[in-house]
Amino acid sequence: MPPPIPLTSGQKAPAFSYTEDQATIHSSEITSPYLIYFYPKDDTPGCTKEACAIRDAWAEFGAAGLKVIGVSKDTERSHQKFQNKYSLPFPLIADTELQLANAFGVFGEKQFMGRTYDGIHRMSFLIAADGTILTSYPKVKPEAHAAQVLEDFSLLTS
Repeated sequence: MPPPIPLTSGQKAPAFSYTEDQATIHSSEITSPYLIYFYPKDDTPGCTKEACAIRDAWAEFGAAGLKVIGVSKDTERSHQKFQNKYSLPFPLIADTELQLANAFGVFGEKQFMGRTYDGIHRMSFLIAADGTILTSYPKVKPEAHAAQVLEDFSLLTS
């Protein structure tokens, strides 16, 4: 499989739905800006750093009016354990069939330690309330991503 070709600024985000507090939420119902971030696997070092950095900046995300949604191909059960273990205050989508990852263009060829395989790339998209992608993040640094998103959002909306 070739490397991914992610969506970019100005494009419309694909429609999706997820469960939050036992209710199904459709992306068309999201009326505020949001960050959708894709990550390879629950409870791995980089993914945990990224999720916890967002959790630690949760008050700032709330003050900015930014919703956050995480996505990986892990199961709902795995997501629940990950959320509980690290007290993550945002929903995680179980994209086990990779429909959302493919729609956003984040699934493709990866290399790690000389091995080539297909997987979800760590990428994020900052999306306006109308569903338009404000900016995409094709190269995410897990520890710094939350601060980068908040800074970019304040610049884009000021």
